[in-house]
Amino acid sequence: MTPAAGPAPDPHGSTVAERLAELVRCRTVSAPDERDEAEFVRFRETFARLYPRLHAELELVTFPVGSLLFRWRGRTEADPVVLMAHYDVVPAPAEQWDRDPFSGEVVDGPTGAVVHGRGTLDDKGSLVCVAEAVERLLADGHVPAHDVWLLFGADEEVEGHEARRVVDHLAALGVRPWLVSDEGGAVVDDALPGLSGFSAMVATVEKGMTNVHLVARGGGGHASTPAPGGATARLARAVVRIEENPAPVGLSEPVLQMLDVVAQAMPWPARAVLRQARRAPRPVAEVLARVSKETSAMVRTTMAVTRLSGSPAANVLATEARAVVNVRLAVGDDREALRSRMTALLKGLDVEIESIEGNDPPPVSRTDSAAWAHLVAAIAALDPAPHDGIRVVPYVQTGATDSRYFTRISDGVYRFSPLRMSRAQRDSIHAPNEWVDAMWLERGVAFYRALVAGER
Repeated sequence: MTPAAGPAPDPHGSTVAERLAELVRCRTVSAPDERDEAEFVRFRETFARLYPRLHAELELVTFPVGSLLFRWRGRTEADPVVLMAHYDVVPAPAEQWDRDPFSGEVVDGPTGAVVHGRGTLDDKGSLVCVAEAVERLLADGHVPAHDVWLLFGADEEVEGHEARRVVDHLAALGVRPWLVSDEGGAVVDDALPGLSGFSAMVATVEKGMTNVHLVARGGGGHASTPAPGGATARLARAVVRIEENPAPVGLSEPVLQMLDVVAQAMPWPARAVLRQARRAPRPVAEVLARVSKETSAMVRTTMAVTRLSGSPAANVLATEARAVVNVRLAVGDDREALRSRMTALLKGLDVEIESIEGNDPPPVSRTDSAAWAHLVAAIAALDPAPHDGIRVVPYVQTGATDSRYFTRISDGVYRFSPLRMSRAQRDSIHAPNEWVDAMWLERGVAFYRALVAGER
């Protein structure tokens, strides 16, 4: 496949970075106790103004929460492509940031202009790259060979229930996507210690996302006359036990595929260690668990206590103490096995597993298909010096995405954001001081243009 070359951006118009900055200024925060619908309306109105051809020439269905599903009719309905991103973001407490998280400032950075603000990486940056690619292709009069669907979600940060409705809608229409592209991995230069050059980390699967609700019950009463072993104390012991007893490590097939690729580029002796992964999976998994928090999360189910609650007043003993354990299930693990492990772990503490809510890991997408080859070829459009190349590495996405619902109607679901993300940038996702390099926004446009217009 030869990626379609794209025109240079209009020097007289606003840049991709400036358009992203406008959309960052829309405070589309999506959280259980924070959501301003007026800001979501403002985003959609701003988006329509910035990308008029996309809105005028494509068919649009708007879902109740605000997700946007565009259809760009091609010469055939067969083997369509779905390009996904979401425009809701997580909260951004201003006092934790160096700049206003919703200012969308465009300033000089180490390698040129950068855009600051919540959502620049997760996930308005990718959304703008998709929209920009489509807008430019429409300006060229391009008609895609196959239908192209664009889904811009409005509730991904609160479990993305509307994406499930979109999949129901597409399934009812008989749509079976040939390739689905959503957020996920990125272009990195530090995938593993010792690995040189850029790697495009493309997730072929994501971990299952599950919340375990724990409750310890007590008699309550006045805090001046506490009894030992109250609800909060028993829950605290449970939290410590969870922290001190992580799930066992292991190497799933997608992780083994990742190691097969990176081992070829690793220096000795790391190359020798990784080449033993299929013969000695447990020792290699234990090594990866110590390398970084990212590689550790790839090789085991993770459990993190994220929410705690107890008494409603400082001088009242809790009649109920509660905790939420956010669990990311490794490929090959499931909720039934999780319940069994948690029951054994909490034995003797008088702490109840009230409920387990969420999803098991979705199916793994293929890397031996024409859709995967097409994606790999499109990634070449990101590289300004093709002789250097960007290594394409399949891996397991540790976070959840809206694309997990699409595995019901497609076996080509891939999770990749076509942006360079340093360690500091990756750490800023869902944390303070998020920013994106404007140069990589333009490269992202080239990637999506190749996905849509490149030869299959």
